[in-house]
Amino acid sequence: MSSPCPSTTSNFEFAFTDKDFNRLKDMVISRTGINISDEKRQLVYSRFAKRIRRLGLKDFSDYIDFLDSANGDDERVEFINAITTNFTSFYREPHHFDFLREYLNNGGNGSRRLRIWSLGCSSGEEPYTIAMTVLESLPNADAWDIRILATDIDTSVLQRAAEGVYDADRIADIPAERKSRWFLKGKGRSQGKVRVKPELSRLISFKQLNLLDDWPVRGPFDVIFFRNVIIYFDKDLQRKIFAKLMQLQRPGGILIIGHSENLSTVNNQYKLIGRTIYKRQ
Repeated sequence: MSSPCPSTTSNFEFAFTDKDFNRLKDMVISRTGINISDEKRQLVYSRFAKRIRRLGLKDFSDYIDFLDSANGDDERVEFINAITTNFTSFYREPHHFDFLREYLNNGGNGSRRLRIWSLGCSSGEEPYTIAMTVLESLPNADAWDIRILATDIDTSVLQRAAEGVYDADRIADIPAERKSRWFLKGKGRSQGKVRVKPELSRLISFKQLNLLDDWPVRGPFDVIFFRNVIIYFDKDLQRKIFAKLMQLQRPGGILIIGHSENLSTVNNQYKLIGRTIYKRQ
């Protein structure tokens, strides 16, 4: 068990009391569903201290009061962006994309309509990897009706994702042939950057989505990537989310989750068919 947090932290730039920390934790879970443990106190401080400096406020108490005020609408968006964790890469957990390739090579859902959802897409590497995999697997892709929905709660990473521009080192591990096929090298002031080609971008729609709100999403989806998101939610919320996901997939649909996640205690309508790969029953 961790030791109790001090009532205030005097060596911090801004006063940050237990009351401040607990109020922020309550606001985070009520607005995002994310559970923050006491061990994350330093992380919470560092994320929101940046916002306090930006706004020119005195301390955390002032910041929380501002969030609760009628003038806090824009900051409530920044609040959510600040607390979310965004770690991703192209071809992260490559066995998932090997599975997607095999699924498509074997005919997918049996039709030429393909709908894939990248849920928690962060800065876009996952949906662009999905798009590359789809187009490489379907030589006659122009004859298919293909759409990829990519959603995230964080509006700042969604903007970067939609732009499709990355530091060149982000694709350093991608084979040269694939790089030249799917990425454009930056020149001049864009030296050291790459941009995904329009063939990928045109398949993807980037949308903001908070899982605690209504989902303006239409199914059915053939494949849903929902990786490394549910670990931040409690079991009750996990059950509710997977019940809603289930309604957006017909039987036989594929659900792919993160390497440290499982559905065994939260949903029995998905059958495990591979490493963190499930089929809707």
